[in-house]
Amino acid sequence: MTADDSVTRSDSGRWSAEGMALGALFVLVGLLGVAYGARSWFPELASRHGAGIDAMLNYLLVSTGGLFLVGHLVLGLFIWQGSRRQRVSRRSATPRAERRLSVGLGMLMALIAEGGVLAIGIPVWGEYYMSDTPDDAVVIEVTGTQFMWHARYPGPDGQFGRLRPELIDSASNPIGLDADDRRAADDVVWTGEVYAPVDRTILIRLRSTDVIHSFFVPSLRVKQDVVPGMTPDVQFVATREGRFDIACAELCGLGHYRMQGFFNVVTDTEFDRWLREQGS
Repeated sequence: MTADDSVTRSDSGRWSAEGMALGALFVLVGLLGVAYGARSWFPELASRHGAGIDAMLNYLLVSTGGLFLVGHLVLGLFIWQGSRRQRVSRRSATPRAERRLSVGLGMLMALIAEGGVLAIGIPVWGEYYMSDTPDDAVVIEVTGTQFMWHARYPGPDGQFGRLRPELIDSASNPIGLDADDRRAADDVVWTGEVYAPVDRTILIRLRSTDVIHSFFVPSLRVKQDVVPGMTPDVQFVATREGRFDIACAELCGLGHYRMQGFFNVVTDTEFDRWLREQGS
């Protein structure tokens, strides 16, 4: 037996207080992190497609939280074991085995985290963006300006009137509605609030008159960037009546903090009555 062997063996029975404390710290961080992330983070759900979004986010939180916890537990274990050594020991695996293990674990984590998200999220994407619009859908045009949301509804003719950018006036005509277009005569424009019926398909057509905005209704799980010159559509079904916050999720200028509004989900009867009152 050599002197080095005797040193290694005599040291292997003693635990390092510093190493044990550091290992326990990593384990504690992992446990506290998972406990903190396990809380309920989402606002109350009020849309049909939102159930799929919540399932996707919950899966992502559970899968990444599990990997986070396992990583900290394993790291803590390695630190505990290493605290018994007084010097660096020889490699326990070849460089080739280490590379294979690193690549394999990386691919496994990507498959767990991203594969599940895609499996759950693709049907939600299809419902949100790709599904056919039924004949009884309510079409609402929402325009973002600095710093307000404007909702426009077609009148009894069922058609939106023409918009002209040169007619935009923040005080009297914020969306540039062309009064010379006969189709615009019965359009209903409402600022700061959107009204829509419950349990019917709602098609939101988005516009921006100035910079990039982002139409965000957390309770409905609706979020879509709005780029000037483009008119993206989002389609969903609100499943619960209520008054929900609208925010702008894109930094759009110094007044970004006050670009807010309300999305009111009401019954069919209430919606029809409200629309008639605005058009009269």
